Amino acid sequence: MPHRFEAVGEALTSGSDVLPACSVAGQDLARDGASVEETLEGLRGTWHRLTGTDPAYDVVAALLTAWSETTLGYLHQLSCEDPMTGLSSQAHLRSRLSELYRLATSDARDTVAETADVVGAHALVVCALPFGDDPSDEPGDHFTRAMRLARAGEIVRTAFVRDETVARLGMHRVAILTRRDERLGRRVRVLRTLLDGVQAESGGASVRVWIEGLPATDAGAGMLLDELARG
Repeated sequence: MPHRFEAVGEALTSGSDVLPACSVAGQDLARDGASVEETLEGLRGTWHRLTGTDPAYDVVAALLTAWSETTLGYLHQLSCEDPMTGLSSQAHLRSRLSELYRLATSDARDTVAETADVVGAHALVVCALPFGDDPSDEPGDHFTRAMRLARAGEIVRTAFVRDETVARLGMHRVAILTRRDERLGRRVRVLRTLLDGVQAESGGASVRVWIEGLPATDAGAGMLLDELARG
């Protein structure tokens, strides 16, 4: 049996639904780095060995959909830029935070108090776009949501024009990694005013904007990003 197709063969032999097994095989093969040709050849080999025929269309579709989605997700993790919005990707923001914690630990000579001071000098500014206020914002309309985030990102850069990292978080949020200085509150107020002005023109609800302090550890920062992205 071709590698990663053992469960597919078992499902086919037992008369069980093979589509879930094909999806899992596609995901596993993508993580292994298998090409689409290798993936299709493994499926065809499994079907010919057990049935003497070629696999049906829905079987091929389940396998390739899982393979392509897993591969695309991996490529997005490697990319510094979200391809739909032009904003930094969440993975890039995560790496920037990790760099900050590493530098903080190094500069503070591993003392917890001084590390907290260095990390505390930075913050995340989070912009949460309202969900469902756009008539074209259908559940599956990823393009519309991406364009709204791209517009929000452009506005963010009018208030945060230095070396801040402006990244997409999930489907409805933009986050800015910035220094926490005496001007941060004023810049956040300006940003909120600009975003609300755009929303008012389109008849939408107000955008939530707030300052999120950074956790004491790099692991905690990763969990915070995951939580914000799910919101």
